[in-house]
Amino acid sequence: MELHDIWFVLIAVLWTGYFFLEGFDFGVGVLTRLLARDRAEKRVLINTIGPVWDGNEVWLLTAGGATFAAFPEWYATLFSGFYLPLLAILVCLIIRGVAFEYRAKRPEENWQRNWETAIFWTSLIPAFLWGVAFGNIVHGVKIDAEFEYVGGVRDLLNPYALLGGLVTLTLFTFHGTVFTALKTVGEIRERARKLALRVGLVTAVLASAFLLWTQADRGDGTSLVALVVAVASLVAALTANQAGREGWAFALSGVTIVAAVAMLFLTLFPNVMPSTLDADWSLTVTNASSSPYTLKIMTWLAVIATPVVLLYQGWTYWVFRKRIGTQHIADPVH
Repeated sequence: MELHDIWFVLIAVLWTGYFFLEGFDFGVGVLTRLLARDRAEKRVLINTIGPVWDGNEVWLLTAGGATFAAFPEWYATLFSGFYLPLLAILVCLIIRGVAFEYRAKRPEENWQRNWETAIFWTSLIPAFLWGVAFGNIVHGVKIDAEFEYVGGVRDLLNPYALLGGLVTLTLFTFHGTVFTALKTVGEIRERARKLALRVGLVTAVLASAFLLWTQADRGDGTSLVALVVAVASLVAALTANQAGREGWAFALSGVTIVAAVAMLFLTLFPNVMPSTLDADWSLTVTNASSSPYTLKIMTWLAVIATPVVLLYQGWTYWVFRKRIGTQHIADPVH
């Protein structure tokens, strides 16, 4: 296996980790409108992800940085062609971070309500747009002989990509719902389990349609295995949720995300961005990669830094592992 193949796999792992971790905190952000009934419950939801949401976003920075360094042609075409949706995601992530930090700075109800509204929308919009973006990457876009995207924004809003957006939105919301059931106590925990069933059934229908479309379009035997694992894990997560096994439900919903993202990258390889104009104009792991020397240096850096990052983030989750409820929310100090 060549170094550019290894870095394709590593970038797939980084995006998978990002969607697994950021997926549940996007979902929790959406739940501030769908699940929480009052201010105290919204604070419970926000507190479940408060210690970890910014660490989850490190995976996005690492995935983007690795793509830039390992596959500069891919990065250039992706970020120039998908400029508007990626800019919208970036703006949402900035506003979302500010909302988490500033929401409790003042006691006025309107002030806190406005920031909570911002958390909802800046969780929902990226959750949808990431599916649209990856749907286009896998399905292919208009790339010319100079490896430049020559389509428009409307070309990105095709049925396959829009279905992908609905899948990531519902899947992340389901992931966030079972995470909420895992991290809370009392009435909010019970309502989260009931909501997880409804969201999960919708997710199962949408995800099955999207993955079967992907398999029919570009799949092979390996991607079919990933498809079966994704669907089976989602069904098992729903079963575990109904049985009150929140830990298993969360783990299995995570397996669903991992298997689904793996399937997308399996159907993509050896391309990194297929061209719908001419297959010879597609960006591949070969023509889009950096020099072997650059990839070699990056590999050594990854070997050294990755274990440290994983250990630190794992320690963070261990420290904040306990469940919380409305009884743990202190009265606001005016």
